[in-house]
Amino acid sequence: MSKGEIIRSEARGHRHHGWLETYHSFSFGDYYDPRFIQFGALRVLNEDFVAPARGFATHPHHNMEIITLPLEGELEHRDSMGHAQLLRPGEVQVMSAGTGIYHSERNPSPTQTLHLLQIWVIPESLNVAPRYQQDVLPNFSPDAFFTFLGPRGSGLPFWIHQQAWFSLAHLQPGSSTDYQPKDSGNGLYFFIVNGEVKIGEALLKAGDAFAVSKARKIAFTSSPDQEARVLAMEVPMRGFN
Repeated sequence: MSKGEIIRSEARGHRHHGWLETYHSFSFGDYYDPRFIQFGALRVLNEDFVAPARGFATHPHHNMEIITLPLEGELEHRDSMGHAQLLRPGEVQVMSAGTGIYHSERNPSPTQTLHLLQIWVIPESLNVAPRYQQDVLPNFSPDAFFTFLGPRGSGLPFWIHQQAWFSLAHLQPGSSTDYQPKDSGNGLYFFIVNGEVKIGEALLKAGDAFAVSKARKIAFTSSPDQEARVLAMEVPMRGFN
């Protein structure tokens, strides 16, 4: 994958549980594909659509870094650390499950579907103390990648127990930008949140991804007639694949 691989949206695992429609970029639950187990330290990338007044009952996690990005609607979060909060678009939630945490996630709206991304990253240290972080994404300039999450001590708005960096780009119609990796030994996994972008001559649409295991500068150009958002996940590869 050193030259990069496009993973089309339709190649993802798809499950419809009535109240939950979900797309799995990697093997998860009863979806298994030996081609897509994980990408370096990136273990889960789920795109979920949760029906009104439904959600995930209380369940446990341990030794995983969990990042949640709501795209539409609100998420009601409760956990064993005493947090009871609403998470809205434009905010980010980060949990270090560490030695263990219980939480529930629910769509509190009686009418609106909740649309979110949930991402799991394998931590570099096991059995850390559980922690919870939630805040609004700072304002950032369009047409450039803004790095909002990094390792502990990075000074970024959000952090996890891993040498990983997450960035967002909001591209205006017909604009271009590029992503410069933080560490050339890392892998890059780009997910198209909405809109269309070109990487070279390849056109990627919402739900598509581009993965490259040897990090290098990647250039993007958005469609001339619509905006696009791209999520960049830069993660360690060594020791995982």
